[in-house]
Amino acid sequence: MSWIINFLFKSSIGQKIVMSLSGLFLILFLVVHLLGNLQILASDGGKAFNVYAYFMTHNPLVKIISYTLYLSILIHTLQGLYLYFNNRKAKGRSYAVSSSSGTSILSRYMAQIGTVIFIFIIIHLIQFWLKMKMGQLPIVEYTGYDHSFQDLYQPVVEAYKELWMVVFYVVCMIIVGMHLWHGFQSSFQSLGINHKKYTPLIQLAGKAYAILVPLGFALIPIYIYLNH
Repeated sequence: MSWIINFLFKSSIGQKIVMSLSGLFLILFLVVHLLGNLQILASDGGKAFNVYAYFMTHNPLVKIISYTLYLSILIHTLQGLYLYFNNRKAKGRSYAVSSSSGTSILSRYMAQIGTVIFIFIIIHLIQFWLKMKMGQLPIVEYTGYDHSFQDLYQPVVEAYKELWMVVFYVVCMIIVGMHLWHGFQSSFQSLGINHKKYTPLIQLAGKAYAILVPLGFALIPIYIYLNH
């Protein structure tokens, strides 16, 4: 068992594998999270979104996945910072910088961009998730259900009635897109999935993902601001 821990968290190859797997898990989660958040756009006074939020916080399997997600975010962030500082110490270069002169700006600043995203996630969780977990939200009842729901919809709408909050969220989504633009394909490459036939498809899928998913998230506060 110890050799597995040493390989994954102490060897350079193992650390890259941990970064890649945790990153791919977060990439998968973002799609699920976006589909859930899009329920906000339903013209039902928040019912669909509140039902979704209840399911995400009460289903045992989803709760396990959620705790795995939190752990993955922490591991991905800490591992990224460790690799960044370790690489700077050893070579005097930023994390993910290769010896080639054609290294992209995004790859050179992945650690810094990732840190900004981590701070955004903490703010986002405190603003919405923590209030729900502490039972600080209003209670609503819906016909056809034998239990009540916390009304997460209203604080989300109230938050995005403020222009500065919308701008902050959209800017953060741009930063997320920048991180994904390089990180998506890089995760597959670190796992050894690098083939002349499949790599171009992975790169294309990664770029499409890096644009469409953050754009989907960004459109939600913009829509709320323009329609409330």
